[in-house]
Amino acid sequence: MRIYLDNAATTPLDPEVFEAMKPFMLEDFGNPSSTHAHGRKVRAAIESSRKKVAELLNCSPGEIIFTSGGTEADNAILVCAAETYNIKHIISSPIEHHAVTHTLENLTNHGKAELHMVKLDESGHVELSDLEALLKKHSNAMVSLMHANNEIGNLLDINRVGELCEAHGAFFHSDTVQTVGHYRHDMRTLKVCGMTAGAHKFHGPKGAGFMYIRKDKKIHSFIHGGAQERNMRGGTENVYGIIGLAKALEIAYREMDDHVQHITALKSRMIEKLKENIPGVRFNGDSANLERSLYTVLNVSLPETDDSSLLLFNLDLQGISASGGSACSSGATTGSHVLAALYPQSKRAAVRFSFSKYNTAEEIDFAVEKLAELYKVEA
Repeated sequence: MRIYLDNAATTPLDPEVFEAMKPFMLEDFGNPSSTHAHGRKVRAAIESSRKKVAELLNCSPGEIIFTSGGTEADNAILVCAAETYNIKHIISSPIEHHAVTHTLENLTNHGKAELHMVKLDESGHVELSDLEALLKKHSNAMVSLMHANNEIGNLLDINRVGELCEAHGAFFHSDTVQTVGHYRHDMRTLKVCGMTAGAHKFHGPKGAGFMYIRKDKKIHSFIHGGAQERNMRGGTENVYGIIGLAKALEIAYREMDDHVQHITALKSRMIEKLKENIPGVRFNGDSANLERSLYTVLNVSLPETDDSSLLLFNLDLQGISASGGSACSSGATTGSHVLAALYPQSKRAAVRFSFSKYNTAEEIDFAVEKLAELYKVEA
């Protein structure tokens, strides 16, 4: 039996998405920049996809720029916004995704801006009072705070942060890679200047994403070499990736209420069964708080044992795919920077389980049973 519980890293491709992509892999192969019939047909499909994404997010098509994924989108917004608006102060947190933290470190290491870290409470949530104090102190700042943490699942009050940023004239960027396709975003009311998405986080294809750039907060292009994406991103478009992204987002919105109910029930089931079967189990961040965390993520803190460092390996041997942190850091020998920031003295093992519409209650029970066996506890 093989169970996949690492959906925060990537999700399985929805078969309906594949069917939408297939004609653009095999038949409609024209270059969308070409003016002949083959190219025009593909161009029309891209613009139709852009219109669909914009419709779902309640924004204008011109505010959606397709990218290779969330990492490129984060890089583009952060670097280009800082340069476009001559931003010298950036406010972020120590538990952002590396697509953000490494980009900000690069900006600061080259003397382009000064980085300020907002305080976090004991559960890893941003202290909004400290954010407001930093905004008052530093004018013309950029704030970069993710909507939901990819490791511990903590949710940011993105509406309140947007209001604070607008009140102090700050450019607000949010990495929304873990929430697009899982929550509804209304860009007519949400006061964010730029946000990002990756299709493979909501059952679309890898290598496709987008950035939303509010029409009154335009930035210059990040990738040069062509007039594609309305002069915002040079390079021939990933056509079937874009088609798949739009279809995946359409399905996500269509089925969102059912998926929230189903996945929340799975997460609740795992929390209760872990408490019942593993004495001393805890949960990192606020991931066990269903009101303040992603319904798709549960980060489990387990008692220290001699085999703690082999936990993920042993789970894999039992047929369970899970994560210890961000899959984007696979191959790294260092631990999670998120957990290190929140629990610098902890030696407890941690495992992130993340769920999708394809998981079942039986899979949750099996995973808890095998995890309990690893801790020599009778489940």
